Amino acid sequence: MVAPKKGKNASAQSKPGRSLALILIAIVALTGGMFASGHTTPRLGIDLAGGTSITLRAVPEAGQESAINKTNMDTAVEIMERRVNGLGVSEAEVQTQGDRNIIVNIPKGTNSKEAREQVGTTAKLYFRPVVATELSGAGATGSPSPSATGNASGEPTDKATDGAADKDKATDGDKASGSPSDSASASATTQGRAASDALKADPSPSGTASDGASPSPSASASGDDATAKLQEQYAALDCTDEAARTKAGAGSKPGDSMIACGQNAQGQWQKYILGPAAVDGTDVDQSEAVFNTQTAAGWTVTMKFTDDGAKKFADITGKLAQNQSPQNQFAIVLDNEVVSDPYVSQALTGGSAEISGNFDQEEAQGLANMLSYGALPLTFKEDSVTTVTAALGGEQLEAGLIAGAIGLALVVIYLLVYYRGLSFIAVASLLVSAGLTYVIMSLLGPTIGFALNLPAVCGAIVAIGITADSFIVYFERVRDEIREGRTLRPAVERAWPRARRTILVSDFVSFLAAAVLFVVTVGKVQGFAFTLGLTTLLDVVVVFLFTKPLLTLMARRKFFASGHKWSGLDPKSLGAKPPLRRTRRPARPVAGPVDPKEA
Repeated sequence: MVAPKKGKNASAQSKPGRSLALILIAIVALTGGMFASGHTTPRLGIDLAGGTSITLRAVPEAGQESAINKTNMDTAVEIMERRVNGLGVSEAEVQTQGDRNIIVNIPKGTNSKEAREQVGTTAKLYFRPVVATELSGAGATGSPSPSATGNASGEPTDKATDGAADKDKATDGDKASGSPSDSASASATTQGRAASDALKADPSPSGTASDGASPSPSASASGDDATAKLQEQYAALDCTDEAARTKAGAGSKPGDSMIACGQNAQGQWQKYILGPAAVDGTDVDQSEAVFNTQTAAGWTVTMKFTDDGAKKFADITGKLAQNQSPQNQFAIVLDNEVVSDPYVSQALTGGSAEISGNFDQEEAQGLANMLSYGALPLTFKEDSVTTVTAALGGEQLEAGLIAGAIGLALVVIYLLVYYRGLSFIAVASLLVSAGLTYVIMSLLGPTIGFALNLPAVCGAIVAIGITADSFIVYFERVRDEIREGRTLRPAVERAWPRARRTILVSDFVSFLAAAVLFVVTVGKVQGFAFTLGLTTLLDVVVVFLFTKPLLTLMARRKFFASGHKWSGLDPKSLGAKPPLRRTRRPARPVAGPVDPKEA
């Protein structure tokens, strides 16, 4: 009998319970997290749950073929996600496919016609003057007040400064600086939006009075029924209600006044009355996020206007500068939602502007992308619309599960026939691996948006073979050691280093293939690659923390240690060599007197 080597192998052999306890704790913790989150089933993809899949193809304007690039396509995806989320859809998938296609997958329960209208049109970006604004939700009621109000200190929420002379007076709030020269720029921020519960005044920026105040657009003064209706809608608007936000401003034309919602830097929703569009998004020639090293502004967003846009921008900022807060603000409105509301103190005639105010890089880049999208010379046309019914998805899921069950049953039958008692360890390991896969997939749905589609189910089925292959490698190494004449316990430990190396190499190749497939493909194929990579990693965990320790414990049981014929480790049936033994040489004769009789 060959004794196991001292050191790591002996330690692993004597304390397999630690590994089993560790994986048990992990299973209990993950399962508890799954039930605590309320997501006890994996999130299903559109091909299994049903829904609508829309393929959009980007079409550039004449002479603007270079507009179809990765940056613009990513920006388009971001805008479409905002639109779909505005419909109350939290599980939609919007992603690029190739260099000019966008795939929009919308699950069942959504108005597919409305969704197609939302994602298939070009984003609408406008610069509109702010007529009135206030916090929306609890504690914010009433109608616009005819008098302008500032913050608690009596100063307007957004303080206007003029050029470098007032640079030292800058505060952490929204700031707008400008100069009438050609290099003029404006700076503002979304962080200083009006946060007072008091109602804001609503003088029209186009009707400035001689004393600098603007008259209120009241229905009694103008006799305008449309204005009265707008004020009524504004008073009833609750921007904390997602459905109300979606409907706010719907159907408004660029030349109409409108109501809209927007979120300030504190995460609070504000509602607005906005005047007719003064500048169109297509008047923005270029917008980008830059880090301002000359001042303490940090990350800012710069805008450059076209020649026509520069004239419009100079005109509206000149009118707004004569008003008090908030009527000196203009709202940047994307798809009827206010994304920023900077203010100005003088006409900005330089054809450029800068928005600043405690942005981090991600916030600045996001606003720059939105501004740029309004000027993108891109439109999208529907290439195809596929509707998947829930019944069809259920049939596909059922077929996939049946295929997986058949594959698993064949693997179990093979293990029972060929490995007999060892099949208990293999099946237990498969069950642990399946349980971990299910729990992790259920948790990945709400955390990263992972959806189990049909290719992902195929990946899980393929993983059954990969996992079973790891068990077979280890079992065969153990059986090889027994064939060499060793008993079971040392055979289990001596076989592990070689089996471990083979398993790691095999799983590494599988994981590498899954990673490459995930990176170079798009759409549903990524679901297959993701599932394959996940199950490959879990295979390593299960083999190291469950299969190996369990086999070590089973080797101490008489049924396996004695080589029972149903254990799968019978030395006789494996053709084992007899144990190596030393043979004694015959004794040499001792010299002495010769017996006379023998002589």
